[in-house]
Amino acid sequence: MSENPTPIELQKYLGGVDYPATKDDLVRIARGNGAPDDLVSALEGADADSFDGPTAVSRALAGD
Repeated sequence: MSENPTPIELQKYLGGVDYPATKDDLVRIARGNGAPDDLVSALEGADADSFDGPTAVSRALAGD
């Protein structure tokens, strides 16, 4: 992914996620919300397998 998604983009594509959520949950919901393939790929490649909130997702996608 050439750029990290903004928090607003993440909220758009991950709307409806109940945290904590697994990586598979995030991928499924992002796809269902029409996320671009690069965002879905970034989620699939995230180092963490579960996330406690949107901030954790942002950190994982940023590589922190």
